[in-house]
Amino acid sequence: MRAQFILGEIGSGLRRNLSMTISVILVTFVSLTFVGAAALIQMQIGKLKDDWYDRVEVTVYLCPNDSPAPTCAAGEATEDDIAGLQTVIDDELGEQVERVYVESKADAFAAFQERFPDGYMSVPLTEDDMQASIRLKLVDPETDYVVVSDVLTGRPGVESVEDQRAIFEPLFLALNRASLIAAGLAGVMLLAAVLLITTTIRLSAFSRRRETSIMRLVGASNVFIQLPFLLEGAIAAVIGALFAVGGLYVGVQYLVTDWLAQSVSWVAYVDGTDVLFVAPALIGIAFVLAAISSVVTLRRYTRI
Repeated sequence: MRAQFILGEIGSGLRRNLSMTISVILVTFVSLTFVGAAALIQMQIGKLKDDWYDRVEVTVYLCPNDSPAPTCAAGEATEDDIAGLQTVIDDELGEQVERVYVESKADAFAAFQERFPDGYMSVPLTEDDMQASIRLKLVDPETDYVVVSDVLTGRPGVESVEDQRAIFEPLFLALNRASLIAAGLAGVMLLAAVLLITTTIRLSAFSRRRETSIMRLVGASNVFIQLPFLLEGAIAAVIGALFAVGGLYVGVQYLVTDWLAQSVSWVAYVDGTDVLFVAPALIGIAFVLAAISSVVTLRRYTRI
C-alpha cells in the first residue's frame, strides 16, 4: 500500500512539473555527456600511450662529418666509437635497454629510399648525406630515457640522444587539454543540473504542501514524506544519465569505430565497451547529485 502511494505521488509530481522535469533530463544529459567524453578522452590517451610507448625507441645519433657538436670534433663516428658505445650500453644500461639496433648510413639510405623514392621535397640525396645511429628499445620508455640519456650524452661519437616520445607529447598535451575543457564544461552543466533539480523539487513540494500537511497530521515520518520528492529528482537525473550513455555509445560507434578506425586502422581506439565501463559511474553521479539536491531542499520545505 505504501509503495503504491509513493509511486502515485511520484507520477503526480512528474506530471505537474513536466517542463521542469524535461529540463532536468536535458541538462543532466548534456552535463554527463561532457563528463563521459572527458573520461573517454583519458581512456583514449591511456590506450595510445600503452600502444605507442611500447613502440617508441631512443635514437642515439652518431657524429656525421662537419657536425658542430663538441663530441664530434674528431669527425665522423668510427667503428671503434660504435663498439665503445655498445660496450657502455651492455655494461651500464643492461637493465634499461631491451634491444639494440645499429643503423648504418647504408641502412638509413635504404630506409630513406623506401619512404621517399623521389627524394625529399624533390631533392635527391645520397648515402653520404645519411646519418648513422643506434636505436635502443627500452624496457620502460616512460622512466628509463633519462638514465639512458645521462649515460650516453657526451660520449665520443655521439652527436645527440633523442626520445621518440617527444613526437607524441604534443598530441597527448592537446588531448589532455581537450579533456580538461570537457571536464570544465561538465562542471558548469552539473551545477546547472543541481540548481534545476533543486528548483523542480521545491516547486513540487510547494504544489503539494496541502498533502504534505495532512501527512504530517496523521504521523507520517520525514522519510515517508520526502521519499517521493527525492525519487522524482533521481528518476529525472538517471534518465538524463541514460540518454548521455546512449549518446556517447552512438557517437563512439559511428564516429570512432565505423569512421575513424576504418580510416586510421593502426591506432587503438576507445569503443562501445569503454562506454559501458563508464556508464555505471555516470548513472551513479546522476543519482548522487539528485539525492544531495533533494535532501538539501527537502530539509527546508518538508521538515516536520
